[in-house]
Amino acid sequence: MEPSLARRMWWALEPYHAMVYFAPEARAAYGDAGLKGGWMGYFASRSAAMGPVPAEVVVATFYNFQPGLVHRAIPDAWRLSSPERVLAARYSTADAALHRLLGPGTGAAELAEAAGLARRAAEGRDPAGRPLYAGHASLPWPDEPHLALWHAATLLREFRGDGHVAALLGAGVDGCEAHVLAVAAGAVPAELLRSFRGWSDEQWSGAVERLRARGWVEGDDALTQAGRDVRAGVEARTDELAMAPWRQLGADGCDRLAELVAEPRARIVDAGSFPFPNPIGLPGSAG
Repeated sequence: MEPSLARRMWWALEPYHAMVYFAPEARAAYGDAGLKGGWMGYFASRSAAMGPVPAEVVVATFYNFQPGLVHRAIPDAWRLSSPERVLAARYSTADAALHRLLGPGTGAAELAEAAGLARRAAEGRDPAGRPLYAGHASLPWPDEPHLALWHAATLLREFRGDGHVAALLGAGVDGCEAHVLAVAAGAVPAELLRSFRGWSDEQWSGAVERLRARGWVEGDDALTQAGRDVRAGVEARTDELAMAPWRQLGADGCDRLAELVAEPRARIVDAGSFPFPNPIGLPGSAG
């Protein structure tokens, strides 16, 4: 099985998971849980599976956000609420959003089959070196198939993301530099990443200069051949590190899962509730 299969399966499942970050139901749910503001809801809901961790742990595991952005949300989130309340709000958001987006499809037999396949891929993977995967893997599995599939997609996404962080670290690329490389490759506009990840113009310019000094970025901020090689190596290593679930499921299982999620995925994307391809969550941007 080629490592590129891991990228294909990420492409198939990402909208099903990540719609929760864009769902209008989220603001009310997190507000009812005691949180204030969209970024607090994001950082708390994604990290709550690890417990009431300090901001430094969120900075480390989320990797590519400007640390000050995280510190404005954590640990205040745990003073205003608790991981248990936040997780309950997160799952209620996913439940409500999927019911709205899929309608009667949430009860389809095909969705239940997809949930079983995704669970087989996601469950029981080695958590060593994968803190976000490990945290979410410790949570109980939902009974309802549409939520079980969402939970499995979450595990698979965080498993890949943890590996991506390891690949970036191994290549000596920090969080801001990862974004600069993505912009230099033409994957996403610089201003979009700076605004959504909290990096100042000065911090961004510093990352550009560091990459330029290594010979990875040219004077016009385009990638050199060395820069393209580094970025390609990170992407290839990310795919390799993400393969364990898909080897567990097997090629036929992967094909069947991709087939089963195609319709709900299309409904989520076509509804406009999730921008896909998501420019700030693409493989390579450490999203």
